[in-house]
Amino acid sequence: MTTPEMKQKLDAYIEKNAQKYMDLAHSIWGYAELSLKEFKSAALFKKLLQEEGFRVEENLCGIETAFSGTFGSGRPHIGILGEFDALSGLSQKAGALEHEETVKNGPGHGCGHHLLGAGSFAAACAVKQFLQETRLPGTVTFYGCPGEEGGAAKAYMARAGLWKELDCAVSWHPGDTHEVTTGTNNSCTQVLYKFKGVAAHAAGNPEMGRSALDAVELMNVGVQFLREHMPTDGRIHYAIIDGGGVSPNVVQPHASVLYMVRSNKVRDTVELQRRVDLIAKGAAMMTETTYDRIFVDGTAELLPNTTLEKVLYSNLTSHPVPTYTKEEWDFAAALKKTFPESRELPGLGARVRPDIAETVRKLSDNGHRAINDFVLPFYTGNDFSPGSTDVGDVSWLTPTAQITAATWPSGSPGHSWQNVSCGTMPMADKGMIYAAKVLAGAVADLFGNPAVIEEAKKEFQERTRDGGYVCPIPDDAVPYVIDE
Repeated sequence: MTTPEMKQKLDAYIEKNAQKYMDLAHSIWGYAELSLKEFKSAALFKKLLQEEGFRVEENLCGIETAFSGTFGSGRPHIGILGEFDALSGLSQKAGALEHEETVKNGPGHGCGHHLLGAGSFAAACAVKQFLQETRLPGTVTFYGCPGEEGGAAKAYMARAGLWKELDCAVSWHPGDTHEVTTGTNNSCTQVLYKFKGVAAHAAGNPEMGRSALDAVELMNVGVQFLREHMPTDGRIHYAIIDGGGVSPNVVQPHASVLYMVRSNKVRDTVELQRRVDLIAKGAAMMTETTYDRIFVDGTAELLPNTTLEKVLYSNLTSHPVPTYTKEEWDFAAALKKTFPESRELPGLGARVRPDIAETVRKLSDNGHRAINDFVLPFYTGNDFSPGSTDVGDVSWLTPTAQITAATWPSGSPGHSWQNVSCGTMPMADKGMIYAAKVLAGAVADLFGNPAVIEEAKKEFQERTRDGGYVCPIPDDAVPYVIDE
């Protein structure tokens, strides 16, 4: 069993090295590298892993910026997941209370993956220290997982069977609450359609041209009509990434559109994607153009594990939540004024259980509190959220659970400049260090009581008995880097 004294040593280790982990997060924030292009970020992680005495493996599953760092031997084998990719178009000055780009149309960490990776790394380092001191059998591996925002490295790793080697996995995500993540979500696919036409003078001889941009626009119109005939949990998003140039007097010979298709179950996403493919084919026929269909990525829905969620919750509540200075409260309150007030109470549990809603209403000042400086009540279930993550692919191959930690103001929109602005502020650092302690404590509990892992495995087997993992990635697909 893990004693309170052992937990105190874990926390003390993380506190002692906190500046190192904050420096790592700030460096990754500054790099702000897009999916599958995280070369500086990956190099820094690998350097630090080697310095900490981890066995580093590079180019996991053939992905250049994927890597792992392993310590220990034997069972149980527990994975800690880390991410570090940024988002396009979210460049933002740190600590600003208005949208202020540092690089014109540049990338930024609007989803907090710089914190996610550094916090998970901190937890892995603390667990390594724990294994050394206790001499318990077992292996911990930190996984550097690139391309969560477009590339889905974990799904490609799942296709290769990588996650089957683990007894369980844990992770966390920056957010506006301290809570256990539960329930399921949308699976998704991303496909790029690159249309090719024939250039011509748009006024002099338009009959000679075949517009690739027309094909893209017609495809988009077709998808709009498809929306009436989608499953209720379905979502379709698109971005025109090549408009064919800036000269309106030229019939555009090339144009490209990137589509993301979502539905709860992989089979439904695949079916919806098939219908989108037919629309692309129809658009090409109508315009006498051709196109290349390039599969980019795909993810499965999350499979919850209540056994592991309880271990994480125990550590959420046994570790003191961060406290904030007046200046930090004032900054959060001022930033909160720059986005619309959320109409919902924080946390999934408050949406489905009246008793939890009443508790959260009091803790959060009816949702108006600038920072959610409390742990949300425990809630577990199969409730649905519309977003997607490649952690879902991990969860179908090994028992997996996650937490969120508050790193930006309450209600701050996902993928926003406000989140980027918070990225190197004390509130973000404190949330990351708190998450690292929670993950490290939970993993230590699992090493100290392997019977809980066996219980998690039994639950996993029960949840997958009617059907196992359906990989959304075709056998012939390879990770595809989208150029801005």
